[in-house]
Amino acid sequence: MDGKHMQIGEVAARTELSLRTIRHYEETGLAVPSARSRGGFRLYSEADVARLMVIRRMKPLGFTLDQMRDLLDATDRLDTGTGLDTGEREALLERVRDYQRAATEQVAKLRVQLARAEDFAATLDARLERNAPSGHG
Repeated sequence: MDGKHMQIGEVAARTELSLRTIRHYEETGLAVPSARSRGGFRLYSEADVARLMVIRRMKPLGFTLDQMRDLLDATDRLDTGTGLDTGEREALLERVRDYQRAATEQVAKLRVQLARAEDFAATLDARLERNAPSGHG
C-alpha cells in the first residue's frame, strides 16, 4: 500500500455505501478507519475499503453483523499469518470454508428467487401484450 488515505466521501463513492452506513459499520467495530486527519476527519486506506467491500457483499446474502465480524477476524488472522500453528491455521480456514458454503447456498436461493421474479415479469408483459390496443388508426 502506498499510504494514500481517502476521506469518507470518496470511500462512499467507491463502495456505493452511504455515509451513514459506513459510520454505522465503524460504530459496530466492523470497519474502523485506519487514521484520522488533524481536523478529525476519518481517513481510510485501501485495506479499509476492501473490508467495506466484503461487508457490502455479505449483506445481501443475509449474513449478520456478528457473522461479518467473525469472517473478517478469520481472514485478518490468516492474512497476517504470524504466530499461527498448523491447527489454528486449519481452524481459521475451516471457518472461511463455512462462510463460502453458506454464501454459495444463498446465491443458489437468490437465483431461484430471481428466476421466479423474471417469470412473473414475463407473465405480466404477455398479459399487457394480449390486452394492448391493436394499432392506432
